Amino acid sequence: MPAGKKRANGEGSIYKRADGRFVGSAVVPVAGGGRRRRYVYRDTRADAREALDDLLRDAKAGVRRPLKRQTLGDYLDYWLEEVVKPERRPTTYAGYETMVRVHIKPVLGKEKLDEVGPAEVRKLLAVLRDKETTGRGGGPRRLSHRMVQFAHAVLRNALSNAVREELVSRNAAKLVKMSNPEYDVGAGLDPIAARALLKHIADDRLFALYLCAIVLGMRRGELLGLTWDAVDLDGHRLVVRQSLSWVKGRAVLLPPKTRASRRVIPLPEVVVTALRDHAKTQEDEKLAAGEVWEDTGFVFTTRRGAAMSPYTLGKYWRDLRDAAGLGTLRFHDLRHTAVSLLLALGVPPHVVREIAGHSDIKVTMTVYAHGNIGEKSAALNRLGEALTSATTVRPLRNIHSSRDN
Repeated sequence: MPAGKKRANGEGSIYKRADGRFVGSAVVPVAGGGRRRRYVYRDTRADAREALDDLLRDAKAGVRRPLKRQTLGDYLDYWLEEVVKPERRPTTYAGYETMVRVHIKPVLGKEKLDEVGPAEVRKLLAVLRDKETTGRGGGPRRLSHRMVQFAHAVLRNALSNAVREELVSRNAAKLVKMSNPEYDVGAGLDPIAARALLKHIADDRLFALYLCAIVLGMRRGELLGLTWDAVDLDGHRLVVRQSLSWVKGRAVLLPPKTRASRRVIPLPEVVVTALRDHAKTQEDEKLAAGEVWEDTGFVFTTRRGAAMSPYTLGKYWRDLRDAAGLGTLRFHDLRHTAVSLLLALGVPPHVVREIAGHSDIKVTMTVYAHGNIGEKSAALNRLGEALTSATTVRPLRNIHSSRDN
């Protein structure tokens, strides 16, 4: 059987763990009754296949081997390779695999799977809350609250699958409650600051990209995955149909984040003009690059036409942001800016949701919509004036008498 090819139902499966060992697994009858998933561990794929074939032959002959208790670490390896990798996006698998390898297995990996209870889950969360990692500047910092939440979510998902496969009777992670995710709303930019930023970066080679983020509210991956055949400048529209991610140093094109993310966005004239100028700049870069030019078809590329990684864009943005004096403003806050400004202009929330590609209007209203301090101050001043105006204030006795009547 070719390496990596899955076996048919009833034939079990073989996969390679992160430590290089090979694991064979199959659901077979076990001593004491019932059927459970059994595992064999070997140093080579051939040895693992041989051990798995022995296990299956015994099962077919009616031999019920004693159930060997599995560790949580071994189960998580199986879950990642046999459940997550075939069914989820590559970026999801990469995030889960890193969380399991770096944070969960060092704490709970040696625990027996069927002995993982609420106490063990709380132990994991307590260790991670106190765990120090290396910050961007090289100094130590605590693991963020969102990362602890993510660890809890990954373990909960893994144990849910273990319950479905009848490896455990309950999901211990579900019994340990955590606070709801804390959405980082971000500061965004008010109209004056947004205009100042666009004026500051007018000559930047990625001006059109930043403009699309601010005006159209497109996500970073959607911008980097945008191709010219999805842009109709004459028809003043573009189609969001894919997103570019970076997995283990390689560009990966994925479907949009949600069904609502697959959308058609009308283009205002200011964006059309910027994209036409960007196309001319890209043609000049193509001529300058000559034979080393990569004809990827992406709208926003490196100077040689290659797909641009999110990390490269992040560096460009931080340099630009620092030069403009924008503090810690993130690139994603440009998307916050677009949604917030549209809502502030009185655009109906359902229209804003469709432009931004949110799957739920609650996201539009609670995560992205936020007023700046000036808007809040003006609103409270209007309320204060209304409450103290001679035309609106009545004596308290009149209020009470009208209520009694």
